[in-house]
Amino acid sequence: MIKKEMIAMLLAGGQGSRLGVLTSKVAKPAVSFGGKYRIIDFPLSNCINSGVDTVGVLTQYQPLRLNTHIGIGIPWDLDRNVGGVTILPPYEKSKGSDFYTGTANAIYQNLEYMENYNPDYVLILSGDHIYKMDYEVMLDYHKANNAEITIAAMPVPLEEASRFGVVITDESNRILEFEEKPQNPRSDLASMGIYIFSWPTLRDALIRMKDEPGCDFGKHIIPYCHENGARVFAYEYNGYWKDVGTLSSYWEANMELIDIIPEFNLYEEYWRVYTKSDIIPPQFISTEAKIEKSIIGEGSEIYGDVINSVIGAGVVIEKGAMVRDSIVMQGSRIGEGAEVTKAILAEDVTVGEYSQLGVGDYAPSTYDPKVYQADLVTVGEHSVIPGRVKVGKNTAIFGETQAEDYPDGLLASGDYIIKAGGIR
Repeated sequence: MIKKEMIAMLLAGGQGSRLGVLTSKVAKPAVSFGGKYRIIDFPLSNCINSGVDTVGVLTQYQPLRLNTHIGIGIPWDLDRNVGGVTILPPYEKSKGSDFYTGTANAIYQNLEYMENYNPDYVLILSGDHIYKMDYEVMLDYHKANNAEITIAAMPVPLEEASRFGVVITDESNRILEFEEKPQNPRSDLASMGIYIFSWPTLRDALIRMKDEPGCDFGKHIIPYCHENGARVFAYEYNGYWKDVGTLSSYWEANMELIDIIPEFNLYEEYWRVYTKSDIIPPQFISTEAKIEKSIIGEGSEIYGDVINSVIGAGVVIEKGAMVRDSIVMQGSRIGEGAEVTKAILAEDVTVGEYSQLGVGDYAPSTYDPKVYQADLVTVGEHSVIPGRVKVGKNTAIFGETQAEDYPDGLLASGDYIIKAGGIR
């Protein structure tokens, strides 16, 4: 048996349905971010920067892109003979096959993986948050309090607290009460979904709660441990942290990278964010191009204007085109004279010449109002928008669209085009 002080279990199997067409064909942790990275790069980089060299990544929904990206963990120095990174999908067992039905259920199904390392502590992470955190400091805090569970928590506006698990603590930060997404929150201290468990406590709770339908940490495991007298503490975190689970928060987090003094800095030498990088040519900026306050990915060719935007690798923006307040992921092409305003274009999207995206006034979505509720134009990967059409605000497009899909050359605000195979 191999002995590790602390191993990490990274939950990366979620569909991310609130990102709409961006996650129709890809798991949320594999969605591009910041012109160069994928969302899962941040917790993986935190692990290796914190000295955690054994990471199990639990995948389920559309795992191919995620598996390919992680590989054997070389970019994060996690290609180890002992430990390293291991992909943990659901698998068939002698008593049948089970998909992961909840966060804790997923961890329980990988009990054997954890037992193989006989850890003192297990770090539970989510694969869809943007932040930098030294887990070693959190572990020291856990030890100092002789805690059985430590929950990373941060203050949030009280009106937003109902979206999170909320903790109520005493003066020593010991948790007195834990409420999962309360309607009337009594505290502004929200759980970040980052937990350190002492191994015996976690193992016992997972085994005892294994038959709970959809077994979840916030709803089942932590309340069970708390009710049974476990020492549960809150580790208050005051740095940058963003749950990019909605289109608005995803767009905002990207835009925050290009502030004059960015709230989240990708350029710190002492805490690098690592990613799998393809070998591609350097970027090319034409003499006719105009770029203001933007990130431009390597291999991109810019002949038009880019203002306040995040441009991924290998993007082509043709002559006379204008991209403003937008995210354009890798491999996309913006045609000559096209205008793209406040849009999120997924990978390998084509926008035809002289088309206009983001015109008119906001209107409620007729497709999925819970997902689409901002001014954004959202376009799924490999989609094609023909030339000389107009697309309104709060719209969704997925698939290879034709001019006849746009009545009078317009997709009205709040409307959508989802071609065959694009429906979530």
